[in-house]
Amino acid sequence: MSSVWSRPAPQRRPALTREAIVAAAVAVADAEGLAAVSIRRVAAELGARAMSLYTYIERKEDLLALMLDEISAELDTGEPLPADWREALVRLARAERDLVRRHPWRVELISQPVAVGPNGLRHVERRLSAFDGLGLDRLQTWRAMAAVVDYVTGFVVREAAERARPRADGVNDAERAALAEPYIRDLVATGEFPRLAPMIEQGVRGADDTFERGLRWVLDGIEGDLPGR
Repeated sequence: MSSVWSRPAPQRRPALTREAIVAAAVAVADAEGLAAVSIRRVAAELGARAMSLYTYIERKEDLLALMLDEISAELDTGEPLPADWREALVRLARAERDLVRRHPWRVELISQPVAVGPNGLRHVERRLSAFDGLGLDRLQTWRAMAAVVDYVTGFVVREAAERARPRADGVNDAERAALAEPYIRDLVATGEFPRLAPMIEQGVRGADDTFERGLRWVLDGIEGDLPGR
């Protein structure tokens, strides 16, 4: 199967281009979630017939790949990365977290076999460049990058799920807590959860430093394993 990026985009209607189709699909996903995206829905947004979109995009999987690659371009601001490898990786991690906050549907594509596009590859190359000069070989570099990516991915997936839950359930966080609290407190009162009890009763939510702190722990581990350490 040929890649969507290797097939030339036909030029039939100036108003209906591959770029316009992808932009409309991204707008639908941002507003209503990935489940709302379909060839028919995107065609309706553009005032076109669904069949006409297949001239530009052969299948929905291609559309998802193009959407993912489109938003991946937002990760490259054009500014050079900091010279310090840790600062560079922190900046990239923050950018990826912000990207998911703008486009929460991105996490739904993580477990799907979505083709990687040119913008996605550029971002991987940019990540790898942060490890230049550390004395790591090819395998060590890939493992270090994967450790950072796995942490960031896990965090943003959980965060996106927490943000999406109120919209999906039709209730907000305060309403959900009010409903869940009596049940949870009854369980805690049994004494079966001595470690969890003080966290629930006194709370563990403070400054929003969980992401930064966890990322620092990952980078500390990588730094401790660098050649010569």
